[in-house]
Parts: sequence; C-alpha cells; structure tokens
Amino acid sequence: MQGNYEELLKLLLPAIIIENFELTSNKTTEEVMHLYLQEFNHIPKEFESQKLESKGFFDEITVQDFPIRGHKVFLHIKRRRWFSHTLGKVVYRNWELVADGTRMTQEFAAFLKAINRF
Repeated sequence: MQGNYEELLKLLLPAIIIENFELTSNKTTEEVMHLYLQEFNHIPKEFESQKLESKGFFDEITVQDFPIRGHKVFLHIKRRRWFSHTLGKVVYRNWELVADGTRMTQEFAAFLKAINRF
C-alpha cells in the first residue's frame, strides 16, 4: 500500500519535528521502532540576511521517544549546519528560538533542550 505518510507522522511526532525534519527511513522489529530524521535545508530565520552554504550535518544523535503500540521508539536525528561566509564560521539553527511561542509538552521541551547540547 503506497500513500502519503505525512498525516500519520503528524499523529506520532510533534509538529516542530514534522515542520523541520524529513523522515528519511525507518526500521521496525517486534519490539523497537527506529525513525531516521534529517533537518531540512531551510536557512534558519536568525541567519536569513547572511550568505550561507550548507555544510552537511552534525553527527547523528539518538533520542528515545514515547513508546508506540508496545514498541520502544528511537529517533535518529541529523541536525544540519551551514557555513556563514558573512561571519566566517559554522552556524546552526537555535532550537530555543524555534520553540519560542509554541505550545509543547514539558517532555518535548526537554527533548529540544537535549538536542541543543549536541
């Protein structure tokens, strides 16, 4: 069965993940679900006025999320980085700014705080 899985993902993942990351693959066993996510190549709002060049991704991090139907869920996240020719250094999205003004659970706020450490 083929189809658009975006609506299903919206039920499983927070909106901020759907808006900023692409599901690139998944693997499911009898007990574990692995979701692989890559940040979209959209220039962060805080750097829109600068000349940026995509420079790939930071190392993948793995975060355990809430279980789904008896499966442990692991999100494998690749955050994007850009080289700012204006600043002469690597820059990346400030997740605290992205989350500002959004409604989210305390658990998801903690998740954002955790990925900001990497």
